[in-house]
Amino acid sequence: MKASLGMWVGWVAIILAVLGFFYSPIWFGGAAIILGLFGLTSPQKFLAWSAIVLGAIAIFLPMLF
Repeated sequence: MKASLGMWVGWVAIILAVLGFFYSPIWFGGAAIILGLFGLTSPQKFLAWSAIVLGAIAIFLPMLF
């Protein structure tokens, strides 16, 4: 995958993870994790891992409260 496509996938995944904090965390967090895993095939590893971590936090945070 090209670096520019990986950057777009990473940023979209991060945006989905942030949306997951406010609305439907299972769906948006899950989508962020899936896009983050897809983004790991690009050179943009930091964006992909950030999206995976934020997506996981968005999913598990409502379970704590």
